[in-house]
Amino acid sequence: MSGALSTERIVELARAAGFDLCGVAPAADFPELAHLQEWLERGHAGEMRYLADARRASPGLAMAGARSVIVCALNYNTAYPASTEIPDGNAETSGPRGWISRYAWGDDYHDVLGGKLEALIGNLREEFTGPFEARAYVDTGPIVERVAAKYAGLGWLAKNTCLINEELGSWLFLGVIVTTLDLAPSLGPAESPAADLCGNCRLCIDACPTGAIVEPYVLDARRCISYLTIELRGAIPGELREAMGRHVFGCDICQDVCPWNRRAPETTLVNFQPRRRREKSLFSPELEWLISMGEEEFREIFRGSPVKRTKWRGLMRNACVVLGNSGLRTGETRYAEICGRLSLLANSEDGNLAEHARWALERLGFSASIPQALPGRVVPTDREG
Repeated sequence: MSGALSTERIVELARAAGFDLCGVAPAADFPELAHLQEWLERGHAGEMRYLADARRASPGLAMAGARSVIVCALNYNTAYPASTEIPDGNAETSGPRGWISRYAWGDDYHDVLGGKLEALIGNLREEFTGPFEARAYVDTGPIVERVAAKYAGLGWLAKNTCLINEELGSWLFLGVIVTTLDLAPSLGPAESPAADLCGNCRLCIDACPTGAIVEPYVLDARRCISYLTIELRGAIPGELREAMGRHVFGCDICQDVCPWNRRAPETTLVNFQPRRRREKSLFSPELEWLISMGEEEFREIFRGSPVKRTKWRGLMRNACVVLGNSGLRTGETRYAEICGRLSLLANSEDGNLAEHARWALERLGFSASIPQALPGRVVPTDREG
């Protein structure tokens, strides 16, 4: 079987496995990766030390003998409104609501894509009878997936640093298979990656509330709401808290405003629809529900969910900041109950969590003494959450 036919067959197998896009790139030194060290030296990675792994400089370093990178994409867009379409303000009956990033409403994409990639590897072993190595990664290896996707012909790298496909937009999960198979790239010798169609558009840059896109195609993760609410374990910088708005986990703003997502197709997979727990939903969730959640309930609700990455303490910290931004005032719906919950967290032995809760209470104008307990809720002090 020739390399070109092998690549064509791989794309067929990937689509049969449920992927929306698939392409093959060489395990080469892509030009964009030459700027990685400079980006790191500017401190833009924040506390994400794993991004300094030297193997990220080339996919050929990810595995001995690597020759090709198979890149697969899965659409996770749903019919639900964008974060920029949901009005600010507090609901009449349930109080203020937060925002969880679209990608985290349902099942963990690491598991969903990982299962499909392993199935694809199994099919490859049936197609190629000779010995070869193959390793699947979904944000779990030293691969910059979006750069590999560009050279696999799946799209261009946008000003917000996301990959955009002309037909599907940017609501795409990416997974890769690094292999020793010598496959013909999807882009022929005379072909170039997809043209950058961002043009003069600056919507993503101008819409970012924290100014994280410091220049076109350059993201300072330390200012990104996704980093602040997920990766950062310590205190959220005071000067960025108000700009976080209602985001309790991740942020969609730069993708919500992107013109290429206006006609993005919707996924048919139930895996990425918002989870529900009785009358509660992860789509625009009630903040009182989140702030009242104990560790056990957190583990139950977010089992197999991307949200578990922030841990219970991280979600509580984020919810405190968002409540502090809610504008809730005395006499409004759920004010007393929410301030009571915040007061309990302000009394926590976890100093970081307590400080964020006190910040929120001050913003809400709550001056009552901090209660020692509330019915049905105990703040843990010595367990990991």
